[in-house]
Amino acid sequence: MTSEDAPLRKIIHVDMDAFFASVEQRDDPALRGKPVAVGGSSKRSVVAAASYEARKFGVKSAMPSSRAIRLCPDLIFVDARFDAYRAVSRHIRGIFERYTDLIQPLSLDEAYLDVTEDKQGIGSAVKIAKAIRAAIREETGLTASAGVSYNKFIAKLASDQNKPDGLCVILPEQGADFVAGLPVRRFHGVGPRTAEKMARLGIETGADLRRKEQAWLRAHFGSAGDYLYLAARGIDHRPVNANSPRKSIGGEATYFDDKIADDEIKAALDDIIETVWDRIDRHDAKGRTVTLKARYSDFRTITRSFSTERPVANKAEFAAISHRLLSIILPASTGFRLLGLTLSNLTGPSEQAEIPMNQQKIDAQQTFSFGVIEN
Repeated sequence: MTSEDAPLRKIIHVDMDAFFASVEQRDDPALRGKPVAVGGSSKRSVVAAASYEARKFGVKSAMPSSRAIRLCPDLIFVDARFDAYRAVSRHIRGIFERYTDLIQPLSLDEAYLDVTEDKQGIGSAVKIAKAIRAAIREETGLTASAGVSYNKFIAKLASDQNKPDGLCVILPEQGADFVAGLPVRRFHGVGPRTAEKMARLGIETGADLRRKEQAWLRAHFGSAGDYLYLAARGIDHRPVNANSPRKSIGGEATYFDDKIADDEIKAALDDIIETVWDRIDRHDAKGRTVTLKARYSDFRTITRSFSTERPVANKAEFAAISHRLLSIILPASTGFRLLGLTLSNLTGPSEQAEIPMNQQKIDAQQTFSFGVIEN
């Protein structure tokens, strides 16, 4: 499909501003205007979310709490209240549903909305975005930023353009030029390593990327080359998927003290097996691939996977495969600080389940907790 053939959509990407920290500041007036981090303050904890006051010091999500404290000595840590965040998220989802039925949540605090079909007859995607942001502020006391454009790629970029509490509109005729002026590290899917590789190849901006031929991008970035070629031109044909299939179910645990002895590690894995299989059973999920994730004390992370010809039959088989994978990497001379398991290559009822607003970036980062891993 060429850019000329692509359907002209009206897409809004809504992204709540410092969501978890903002909920905490809303509910506790003593925290307002102060640097706040959601998460634990122990040496093994990480920041799940940071208020804008904390971000001014360089504190950000997924940062080790010890480093966050060094950057901001006055940082106030509060325990995460996931039930509260989910409740607010459900309320916001209800606001979205007043304006469209095509909603694709990406996490608890952000979602794509396709408002091409004007449910309320408002007449403009920009007016709809303004109405949604106003309703969120009035009904939840929180602020949201929004990007409005003709595809998902640019709408997501636009929502980050005027944060916090901002609105950015990119029209179809402006898309390519907007992308050209952005650093490639802001492109969704371009992580730090890819950005470093691009820099070595002389690619710093969208304009640099657009000068590369599609075949050249494929040669250097594999299957991602096609995506990068289109993205550099402001092209994105992906629809808003209101019922995205679940790709995996799993969980992981981070430990205050490293697990070193084989028996201790095996016992820790048994705990994860129990928790993950409970989730698998609740979702009536069937999958063929079991993946073990392990992070050493020096933060080096490895994964080991095994796939069966038919779905894993029961917890006993899931446990047997998990321990078989663990045996490959034992003994752990330096100890493990994290262990995790996922079941993927899902088939059956779970494929049809709508992904709830993703818990990965909060739950998976809590010390002594398990997090749903859903791609």
